Amino acid sequence: MRNPTRLLRGFCIAAAFGAILAGSVPARAANPLEMNFWLSGPRYDSDVPPCQAALGAVALQFADKESTFWNSSLQITGYADVRELGFRPWASDSIPRRFCTARAMLSDGRPRRVDYSIIEDGGFAGYGAGIEFCVVGLDRNWAYQPACKAARP
Repeated sequence: MRNPTRLLRGFCIAAAFGAILAGSVPARAANPLEMNFWLSGPRYDSDVPPCQAALGAVALQFADKESTFWNSSLQITGYADVRELGFRPWASDSIPRRFCTARAMLSDGRPRRVDYSIIEDGGFAGYGAGIEFCVVGLDRNWAYQPACKAARP
């Protein structure tokens, strides 16, 4: 008499292997019917706001991140030397981004460099411009380390 546990285990392994093979079917291009339902792909206009337009959002998101995740009352109180580092520095068919940098004065009295990018259609659910930023010395989760280098072009 065969062990039913071994049979069940063998069946599960075979089913998992079959599912992997079934999922490796190459993708097909959209057919004309699918193209009629707005599946033609993204169309970017390179309509990205200037660097100064994102400063308020950077300050708001920084204060929210500090208070929510790090239990800190740090806030950005002002900016100076705002300038653009690059616009679409990569291939022309990539998502348009404007890379900027500024000197920010924080509520602790220390000036720090802020590197940020404004991304076309990068906001919530692809609506509006999205913003990614890094404050040098306060990248506590090391998302852009070293010294916010990954937030620059």
